[in-house]
Amino acid sequence: MRQPRGQFDSLPGRAFTLIELLVVIAIIAILVGLLLPAVQKVREAANRMRCQNNLKQYALACHTYNDTNVFLPPGGLIIPNGPDWANLDWSAHKGTWQIFTLPYMEQTNLFNQIPNLAVPHFDSITAAEQAGVLPTRLPTQRCPSDAFKLDSPYTNYVASMGPQCVDDKCGYTPFAQYCDEPNWGYSASSDDSDSSDTSTLRGVFGRSGAKVRLADIKDGLSNTLLLGEALPAENAHLLYTTWYSMYGAPTYTTIIPINYPIDENDFTYCDNGGVNNMFNNNVSWGFKSKHPSGANFALADGSVHFVSQTIEHKTYQLLGCRNDGQVAFLP
Repeated sequence: MRQPRGQFDSLPGRAFTLIELLVVIAIIAILVGLLLPAVQKVREAANRMRCQNNLKQYALACHTYNDTNVFLPPGGLIIPNGPDWANLDWSAHKGTWQIFTLPYMEQTNLFNQIPNLAVPHFDSITAAEQAGVLPTRLPTQRCPSDAFKLDSPYTNYVASMGPQCVDDKCGYTPFAQYCDEPNWGYSASSDDSDSSDTSTLRGVFGRSGAKVRLADIKDGLSNTLLLGEALPAENAHLLYTTWYSMYGAPTYTTIIPINYPIDENDFTYCDNGGVNNMFNNNVSWGFKSKHPSGANFALADGSVHFVSQTIEHKTYQLLGCRNDGQVAFLP
């Protein structure tokens, strides 16, 4: 027997009209537009936290190194070293501060494979490269907010040499006056901290073997910058070398404002006056990050903080200098 037809069985099938479809698409687009910034904000917050954790691990490694060796790891090391540039044996390269913190970053095996780190007139880094020990990449070396060539042996973390002078490559030195501020408690210093004489070092780290103890940070560990962020794509020394090479820029100066803009697509040497050129040390050796409006820093007490790029420049220099005798606090 034939079943009776339901109440709506006789209604013909009906598709969306074009206008209705466009309205639905528009609503979805609006919802996505509202949701996307929130997702990006959450992702950046997570990236910043991971970045801070990396800096925290390095800061603790520096402290442990100091406990074991009486002084902090050298920013870069050549043996023999110093007392100044003319006396450096550049063929006796021992690497950066990240080499010497390897045993305290659960990388003792890698550290032990680098030959003759204490032997004068021996290029330990080149020997390690020839043996296939280097280059290598470590997960703690990159900030997740910076997606530049993650498969290359770069680092986003560099050591602070405070308001240190840097050599003039391009003739454009807009911040040079900030490395010589007697009224702020410090005077001019050796270019690029290329000296083993600690007295010529304004911050905590030097590029050529200067040895600083935590006890030498006279302004207080909680008021002195230790480590900070960098962008390999915006500094020629980082871009063309590696995290372990002191020919790169393992140490940065605070005289350059945080996040000073560098054109990462300009590979010319000091063209356009060097204003935004990665080869100009006087603008490219400054701390920076992909985080909005600032960068992460580790202080000498091991704490990690986000520092705004709008920080008063004098305060920034005093936080960078380890012994200016001035009162300065992180905002």
